[in-house]
Amino acid sequence: MTKTLQAKFHGEMLALYDHCARIGFRPVLFRRLVILKGGVEAARELVFKPGTTGLERLIEAKKTELSMEAAMTRPEYRALFAPLEIKEAAKRLESSATRERSRGRLTATVTNTKQA
Repeated sequence: MTKTLQAKFHGEMLALYDHCARIGFRPVLFRRLVILKGGVEAARELVFKPGTTGLERLIEAKKTELSMEAAMTRPEYRALFAPLEIKEAAKRLESSATRERSRGRLTATVTNTKQA
């Protein structure tokens, strides 16, 4: 059963690329990681990695139900992940409403260091 469940999750992660392409972006690196490591291992690795923009792009498109995090928290896939991994995926989804899109960029803050 676990192998079948892993294969189903893997298929969903590969399909994520196609869903994302329909809304205007192509998560090429995500797809490559899924192909190389498998859907479950890719999700385990990415769920704790800061700075990934896939979820942010799906938030903008109002399609978070298509995200890796959403799939990880579905009842049918919970057996594939540790409780901490599921908790992190749920936390990312919950905080998605307030998260600003990072794109890995630093923002400059101007401060006046000279005093008159």
